[in-house]
Amino acid sequence: MSRLYQMRKFVVPETVFGDGAAYLAGRYAKNLGAARPMLVSDQGLVSAGWTSAVVTACEAEGLEPVLFTEVSPNPRSTEVRLGVEAFKDGACDAIVAVGGGSPMDAAKGIVASVANGVDVLAFEGVDKVRLPGPPLVCVASTAGTGSEVSRFAIVNDVDRQVKIAIVSPKMVPDAALVDPRLLSTVPTALAAATGMDALTHAFEAYVSTASSALTDIDARHAVRLIAANLAKLIADPLDDDARGAMALASMLAGRAFSNAGLGVVHAMAHALGGLLDAPHGLCNALLLDAGIEVNFEAAGDRYADLALDLGASPGDIASGGVKARLLELVRGLRARVGIAAGLSGIGVSRADLSRLAGFASMDACLATNPVSLSADDIERIYERAL
Repeated sequence: MSRLYQMRKFVVPETVFGDGAAYLAGRYAKNLGAARPMLVSDQGLVSAGWTSAVVTACEAEGLEPVLFTEVSPNPRSTEVRLGVEAFKDGACDAIVAVGGGSPMDAAKGIVASVANGVDVLAFEGVDKVRLPGPPLVCVASTAGTGSEVSRFAIVNDVDRQVKIAIVSPKMVPDAALVDPRLLSTVPTALAAATGMDALTHAFEAYVSTASSALTDIDARHAVRLIAANLAKLIADPLDDDARGAMALASMLAGRAFSNAGLGVVHAMAHALGGLLDAPHGLCNALLLDAGIEVNFEAAGDRYADLALDLGASPGDIASGGVKARLLELVRGLRARVGIAAGLSGIGVSRADLSRLAGFASMDACLATNPVSLSADDIERIYERAL
């Protein structure tokens, strides 16, 4: 049977996309039964004014939001624990998360811990969340993580200095509100990193061993949108069309990887981000081409599709080969958005590689990678990416 007709499950939250979606947060929380939601955000969103705008939207619906903004980039297990205590102390009954992947993933960890009465680190891996949590509404503020529509949550285990992946349908938010206007206040470097994160989501979902006709549609459309709009958004953050396209691309890529899974690039990025506390999107950007090289032989036809979506012509591929042209395009886009190649540039040394590879080899994202890889294989990939 063609893989097109293989049975697959596709899970997405109720989603509202478009300008003004953020202001529906209060209505959605109320419709889900909330009276006293905890609003999880971070200081960057507070400074930009988006957190207060969502507070106002909640209050307009008669809700009494409790604010929790103790969330760092790369949300820490310690912060999730603080959020659990704040949820209990505030007698909260739902969460509204406002932000990028950090507030949304922290919120997912909080609702899971509250519902199950165990520490967030107990959920590491696939399908370890037994009970669903309180209602969760996510308002996305960046174009990259796709956490507002995904069954993944990534949390930094501060004791082991590694990011853990929590993968469960119970991590899918009840509602996703994607408002492109929030992208207008994203710093340029963050917009570049999150955009490359979305590209990596789409690439890894498309070549995943669990991909399907449903995820393929989202993944390929996301790649086309990113190819046409990421550099435009970096050049002009106020470009309405580029903002809208990137917000849509991020959401589509999030739906794709949530249902198809990811691969070695994300496994390596989680280990790298945990060690260095480096931005997740930046780690993916620096590793994506290395992931393509190691997986190409097993997924060449799929990568040929992605090369066309990223801007290659059939003539380019015929003359130079799929792999060479695809790597050229990925590396070219990375350079155009201002990200310099090489892990050594963010502080990785050869002495780190064995430890990084050990953690990456245990990451849940490897389960759907096109080829099986040992810790030694992964260490060699890190070495090539230095």
